[in-house]
Amino acid sequence: MSEFQIGQIVTGIYKTGKYIGEITEVRPQHYLVRVLAVVKHPMQGDLHNPKDADVLIFHERKALSFREQTNIPKQMVKPFHDEVPDYRESLKQAVEKMKNELTEHATPWAEMSLKSLASLEKDYFK
Repeated sequence: MSEFQIGQIVTGIYKTGKYIGEITEVRPQHYLVRVLAVVKHPMQGDLHNPKDADVLIFHERKALSFREQTNIPKQMVKPFHDEVPDYRESLKQAVEKMKNELTEHATPWAEMSLKSLASLEKDYFK
């Protein structure tokens, strides 16, 4: 695995979301990445019981914010060579894609996830 350098634009998976960002620090096991765009919105619900609606707490999971920094394990970071999209537009597209995928599944988890996304949209796009 090759090392990325500070300033390089990459994609990284954090929990269940995928982001485009800039490496701001190289650490022994992680890269510190400043978020510039959203590729995939995080899944809703309990990370330890994916796609299960019958959980103690059904978590509403927000996407990382523009320029928020997060530690991403080195093995979850890949190079990104295209033009970085606008954060807000990328977030809209990621939310729409997830909503479309959820509407194809008539499960209690999908219904609860759609409700969470509707709530998040009000916060994201005020």
